[in-house]
Amino acid sequence: MIKDTILFVLTLLFSGYSFASPAISGGVWFNYSYIEDNERDKNTVGDISDEALILYIDGEAPEGKGNWSYSAEFRIGNGAFTDSENNASGDNSTLHKAWVGFDLSEDYKLIVGKSQVPFAWKTANFWPGDMFQSAYGDQMDVGLKMMAKTQLFDYQLAYFHADDWGETSTDSTDDNKHWGSSTTYRKVKTFVADVKIPMTEKHILGLSGQSGKLQDLISPENDLTGDHQAWSVYYHGKFDDFYIKAEYIDGERKLPQAYASQASLVDTIENTRYGFEFSYQKNEWNFIFDATWAQPNTLGNSADTITAYAPGVSYDYGPGWIYLEYLTQDGWIDRDMMIHEGDFDAWYLTIDFYF
Repeated sequence: MIKDTILFVLTLLFSGYSFASPAISGGVWFNYSYIEDNERDKNTVGDISDEALILYIDGEAPEGKGNWSYSAEFRIGNGAFTDSENNASGDNSTLHKAWVGFDLSEDYKLIVGKSQVPFAWKTANFWPGDMFQSAYGDQMDVGLKMMAKTQLFDYQLAYFHADDWGETSTDSTDDNKHWGSSTTYRKVKTFVADVKIPMTEKHILGLSGQSGKLQDLISPENDLTGDHQAWSVYYHGKFDDFYIKAEYIDGERKLPQAYASQASLVDTIENTRYGFEFSYQKNEWNFIFDATWAQPNTLGNSADTITAYAPGVSYDYGPGWIYLEYLTQDGWIDRDMMIHEGDFDAWYLTIDFYF
């Protein structure tokens, strides 16, 4: 399947037909990583891997000839940020997003398909990713979304039927491995609301909330015996060349009965997250510092509050960016949103280009 997909993508990109649409473009990235306290990496001095080929397709109706638009992003490769064991394709290819939009008016837009979940904010780093935003970071789910603007605030209302294509996939791409699995449970029928309130021209206060069901994939009936909910308050600020973001997230998950019993887990998992991002942009350079914390509130979870820090720098060299990033964390969050302790430290050097 991967060979056929690569052939299709290359044919589309380089055939005469592809150049009929200026909305078709592509990209490539790959990454050098060195994990500290890893014997293999000490022997090999790290690895060059996580390669990916990306295809972008974007378009909109000519002025006066419709109100539609569309956007899609297809990825393939080990660096596609997809969970191959639990996604819709069964390999390292994924349709990261694919939606059709309709401008209902100048201030209202309806999105249909797989698009970003409008919940709090997303980290700006590249390879360290969502860190302890886990399950509430850069999520792409399938459903309907209304985007609206008013004189006082902007808001989005969404209904996501599932977190990916198909009947069992739990692939949220990029924030993966935090919503069950294809053999346990998945997130379905989720309602999301997000409001951004401009306090001044350079300062924004935001509020987000979501609530939905968890579908049991163990029992033959696939009943919706679990649920989840979360809310967040967050801030965006700009001070000349400096940018600051902060957030508070409170989440709760009631696991499907069959899975909780099989895995000998408590029914309800709760935790609190905190996030902070600082960036400084000057010409082609961007300096970023991401920090996240996760505090367990689950009965029987003895883990302490865990922390993750990711300082980094990126340079715009023309056709793409070069990133140097470091990630250090003293814990992790599993597929059930349970917090665990454990040290991990790694360096990442990434380069990409777009055409």
